[in-house]
Amino acid sequence: MAGYAETVAYWQSFPIKTVSDLEQRLDNFRVLFAYHSGKIENEEITLHDTREIFENGKVLNYTGSPRAIFEQQNQKLCYEFLKEKIAAKEPLTQELVLEVHRILTSGTYDERRFLENGERPGEYKKHDYITGRNEVGAPADRVAEDMADLLEEVSEYHGTDVIRAGAYFHAVLENIHPFSDGNGRTGRTLLNYYLMTHNHPPLIVYDQDKRLYYECLEKYDAEETIAPLTEFLKYETEKTWEKTLERGERENRRKGLEEIR
Repeated sequence: MAGYAETVAYWQSFPIKTVSDLEQRLDNFRVLFAYHSGKIENEEITLHDTREIFENGKVLNYTGSPRAIFEQQNQKLCYEFLKEKIAAKEPLTQELVLEVHRILTSGTYDERRFLENGERPGEYKKHDYITGRNEVGAPADRVAEDMADLLEEVSEYHGTDVIRAGAYFHAVLENIHPFSDGNGRTGRTLLNYYLMTHNHPPLIVYDQDKRLYYECLEKYDAEETIAPLTEFLKYETEKTWEKTLERGERENRRKGLEEIR
């Protein structure tokens, strides 16, 4: 597996200035990210159905839960919404955060648990909910203020350790737990948004790695240490782009042989 620094250098060797540049780089990534990000919290999601939605806009002969299909359709809609903003490197704002959540959770809220309590996609939570190990996140009446503080803090960072800043942003957002539902999907999407708008490769949190992922988030909750999550995200960055780098190395070797001939 290529090292983290090599993976970042590879990504940065192909400057992204237009939506076309971005789509070329994310052709297969967007499907795999949507699949794994959804699968972490919904076991009914499959790679086949996700690919069908992204490539054909529909799934034929589907017999599973409608929520699983809605969630993956929403992943595609969210990508379409964000791609121009990523290419333009638009900053994170509360409006963007809320719109991403609205798109990702539209049509998926449980009526009895959330809708009857006044909760809506694209709005911060109005009540407190148990999350993780008996945690409720920030009190509902503090969420907007805490999110404003977080976004201001992240926007003021101009250092070069982008993955650490991204890990901090993700950990604090999940710690705030600003929404009644959909915090994980929204948080992972916004993490990649932050990374890409700062010239860093996006990453996939793989479903098979979710136990370690949750442990790293819980480590931040308990001790406010960001190091475990930072190292985990570096590992997932390497894993996400491993096959792409291998293909690039093979192509370079092929070109070298052609030049020798």
